[in-house]
Amino acid sequence: MGSVLIVDDEPAICWTLREALRDEGHQVQVAPSAEEALRLTAGTPAAFVPDAVLLDVRLPGRDGLEALEDLRQNIGAVPVIIMTAFGDLQTAVNAVEHGVYDYLLKPFDLDPALAIVNRALQPSVSDSTEGAAGAGLTPSSVGETIIGRSLAMQQVFKNIALAAASEISVLITGESGTGKELVARALHRHSPRRDAEFLPVCIPALNPGVIESELFGHVRGAFTGAAEDRMGLLELARAGTVFLDEVGDIPLHLQVKLLRAIEQGEITRVGEARARPAKPRLLTATNRPISELIAQGQFREDLYFRLSVFHIHLPPLRERPEDIPLLAEHFVQQTQAARGGQPVTLSEAALRELSRRTWPGNVRELRNAVEHAALVSRGGMIHPEHLPRPLAPARVEPANLLDTVQAALRKWVAQAARENTDPNPELYAEFLHLVEPPLLEVVLEHVAQNKAAAAQLLGLHRATLRQKLRRYGLPQPE
Repeated sequence: MGSVLIVDDEPAICWTLREALRDEGHQVQVAPSAEEALRLTAGTPAAFVPDAVLLDVRLPGRDGLEALEDLRQNIGAVPVIIMTAFGDLQTAVNAVEHGVYDYLLKPFDLDPALAIVNRALQPSVSDSTEGAAGAGLTPSSVGETIIGRSLAMQQVFKNIALAAASEISVLITGESGTGKELVARALHRHSPRRDAEFLPVCIPALNPGVIESELFGHVRGAFTGAAEDRMGLLELARAGTVFLDEVGDIPLHLQVKLLRAIEQGEITRVGEARARPAKPRLLTATNRPISELIAQGQFREDLYFRLSVFHIHLPPLRERPEDIPLLAEHFVQQTQAARGGQPVTLSEAALRELSRRTWPGNVRELRNAVEHAALVSRGGMIHPEHLPRPLAPARVEPANLLDTVQAALRKWVAQAARENTDPNPELYAEFLHLVEPPLLEVVLEHVAQNKAAAAQLLGLHRATLRQKLRRYGLPQPE
């Protein structure tokens, strides 16, 4: 059993965590501010010396991360678990930079939160926490900011911060226009390789006949037109980062060569027998389902496992509508700066119209719409009539989709009723087994695998949700 300090100004969260931790035998103290936490842990005989700390970021008075260095002077290198409902990329990076043990996104499920605290209280953790970040992370540049306050984007920020300081390969997935290259650039910018090259290449933009030469290089005379030796991107990057966009489009015969380059840390130029060292960090992205390509024999499973040691998924904009006003204002500011500071503003009606649209082109489409409107409004207030017409949706309209789903379900029920010869039919249970698993999977994906948020959206108690996940053999997110 250990001692835990909870630093949070929300009484409900403090009470819930305190009672749950005490039930498990831990000693718990609560501080509503960073100043009170510093007072409780000051070096006096009555000081409280915790074995772990749960620290909120946004506190009255001093910010949690801002006060962390002073708090460590009182408590030493004990594990610190950050809690926040207002995370962004810089908050997540700063948390990793400060050597925090983990990062909880509010609202969080109590069970995984307790599991994190219990792991943090293991004796080996506190010995290795200090200096865990060690990457000397730097602030992101204004021009490449990734915008979002939604829970799904906070999870993205956390994953970027966790993966940036390591050397592992990262696969970034998401629809076109969600910002996959921005994530790749953020991973490089906050990594120990940030002072080296970042070389992006879009595989579909290359002629299939030159992909091998572009990636691995060639020697003079290797093919017609090869007038001199040339380094490929993997060799040119040296100690930097190579970003392969739409990696699913790499021809099958080159996937073996790429796999060998990753595993051996060396490449062979086209037309050359000897191997050359090449150890860049490899980041990849795709908007295509790799699992389908593997099933179709178009992508090697072993290469997929090497590329996706860590996976970051970017949600489409329609699944995080609360981020649309924030993104729109950001693009307005960028447009205003590009126009030499000439005022450009969004009307409330324009913001409502932007929030109403589904954005099949995602963030890229939203940015283009704002830039278009700024031009049409001639540097004044942007109104709905200044916005371009929305793209025609490529998917089925919701009303038609609903009709299709209902028709399919009626057909299934009628067929199941005709074919059921069981003396004790359980048609209702079979129906639930058909429709509930995809419902649970999609909702969990929508809320970035946060069970508390999923239960709230479904209108279920968290215990009921856990039971259903176990019943259907679905993954139990922490």
